[in-house]
Amino acid sequence: MRTRATVAGGLVLVLIAVIAVWLVLRQVGDRLRLPLSSRTCTVQADGRVALDADQMANAATIAAIGAQRGMPERAVVVALATAYQESGLRNLADGDRDSVGLFQQRPSQGWGTPKQIRDPRYAANRFYAALKKVRGWESMRVTDAAQRVQRSAFPEAYQKWADDSEVLSRALLGDATGAVACSVGRTPLMRGATAAAQLTRNLVLDWGVSSTDPADQTGLAVTAGDQRDGWRYAHWLVSHAQDHGVKLVRFGGLEWTARDGTWGRVSGEQGPAGQVVAEVFAEG
Repeated sequence: MRTRATVAGGLVLVLIAVIAVWLVLRQVGDRLRLPLSSRTCTVQADGRVALDADQMANAATIAAIGAQRGMPERAVVVALATAYQESGLRNLADGDRDSVGLFQQRPSQGWGTPKQIRDPRYAANRFYAALKKVRGWESMRVTDAAQRVQRSAFPEAYQKWADDSEVLSRALLGDATGAVACSVGRTPLMRGATAAAQLTRNLVLDWGVSSTDPADQTGLAVTAGDQRDGWRYAHWLVSHAQDHGVKLVRFGGLEWTARDGTWGRVSGEQGPAGQVVAEVFAEG
């Protein structure tokens, strides 16, 4: 009888353990790993990160909003690490309880409406505003600063994304040259005048620039104040190549093309110094 009782007790403990593991994986399993396929973008800036087109575009917007708000690079690292952990840098429609969006912010906790939170710019702005209120966040570990904003049940989880987030931050904030390279499929989501207009609009919204000049129906040109700004805009444009139909980006004597998916020396006319030029796929 004792043997049977012992076996039964052991089975109950195993069952409890299995259920506990299942609950944890259900809670955070998808956030602990990024997809292994379709990583069409690479970022190299004292380290290497690979992302797919959606993740790259979201990371670029998070970084741009931080810069537009005047937040230091450390804040962008914290924001990217948080979005890495919470959503895998994806703008999720749902999550744990009522959580949605890049940062899995909850409407019931006062972060905004589900529609607002699903706007990456709104979500990033709300995150940075909350981070700024944390006293001493600048000297905290990435995971501690993120936790003070997020109040996660897994407070150490953000730290594992710190290194990748630093690589992304260096590139997206213009501290590296030709650091973001993406391959674009044959069927971009936009073309022609629609692509050029949307590209211009979103560059202005993300960066707050006012010197953007739509180039007819072919793309845009934006004047950069210095090399760092130029590479910020250039990397942002490449990051949004798939969803905005970007065919070519040129700056600082280098150009990225959708055909090659890499940066190389400008083969033709370079254009005005200090100007970032982008072309979109033509209609048809």
